Amino acid sequence: MESAPKKNATLRQVADHAGVSVTTASLVLNRKGDISESTRLHVLHAMEELNYTPRGERSSAETLASDAQNTVRFLKIARHGQTVNRDHNVFISDYIDGMSFEATRRDYSLQVVSHEATDISTIIEEISASDLRGIVALGTELSDEDVRLITNCGIPNVIVDTYRPFVDGNFIDMDNDQLVHLALDHLISQGFSRIGLVSSYSEVNNFKLRHEAYLRAMNAHKLVIEEENILSVCATSEDAYTDSLKQLAGIKTLSDAYFCSNDVIAFGFIRALREMGYSVPADISVVGFDNLPMANIFDPPLTSLNVPKQRIGAMAIRILDDLIVAKIKQPSVKVLVSGDLVIRQSVKLKAD
Repeated sequence: MESAPKKNATLRQVADHAGVSVTTASLVLNRKGDISESTRLHVLHAMEELNYTPRGERSSAETLASDAQNTVRFLKIARHGQTVNRDHNVFISDYIDGMSFEATRRDYSLQVVSHEATDISTIIEEISASDLRGIVALGTELSDEDVRLITNCGIPNVIVDTYRPFVDGNFIDMDNDQLVHLALDHLISQGFSRIGLVSSYSEVNNFKLRHEAYLRAMNAHKLVIEEENILSVCATSEDAYTDSLKQLAGIKTLSDAYFCSNDVIAFGFIRALREMGYSVPADISVVGFDNLPMANIFDPPLTSLNVPKQRIGAMAIRILDDLIVAKIKQPSVKVLVSGDLVIRQSVKLKAD
């Protein structure tokens, strides 16, 4: 009978043995950073004492044995698929890229598991029976009850792409207030005062937050909120187009500019405007949210709010790592990350 492969020491064990951070141990291993000679020698001595073998030099059996005890998982959860779908795969891939980079740097193995229309309690049962060190969950389409099930699942967890201020859990989301204000500030700077909103009735918490941010920003600038120019459409491109057509037909006087809750909605909305004979941006200006790759090649190229998605992914792993290594329960962490506005040709600029 073959013996099980011997578990290789992890970089975290090396760091703990040397009394340094995992980041410092990683910098020594990769010969990077401004590390003192005494610290470098101390880390190298710890590697020798623990017989540490870098991941790239291990056999596949050794890697599997080590990774089984040092794995974190990203849960890509689509509850209804209106936003977690093919149109947003690039957006989610950026989250994964950031997580992957930071997980490798901290000596974790990152798994990515997709769930479509799966009951959250079923996901939690599977996680509870695993050897995972922690999880990061995509919260885009999660309900309040889904969020509570994950935050109380019993292993370290972080939820990205949503935010619940009154839930005792760890969240990282974009700063919807700051970003929506940024979009409206740009439109106002170009002389627009009649600014409408194209939001969504899809069950996505960020849409609700952006709707509320729009109302606050309009009030802050003392602009009139025209209820008939607040549209609520489906979040998929084709349905956003058909919903926009129906709702635009009932508006007596359209706004001069519209803020859309995401780029996919903006694409469908612009198609509807064109079908009704309006030109963008000559007649009506449009700003989106997400800065998807399609925004740059759309006709016209879409002005859109950009979110640093890789940074959010990396930050999720850093927070998760802190939770994993903590000796006592840690207070919840709620992080809002700002972004910037990428100006393209969908907004009519006033003449200099």
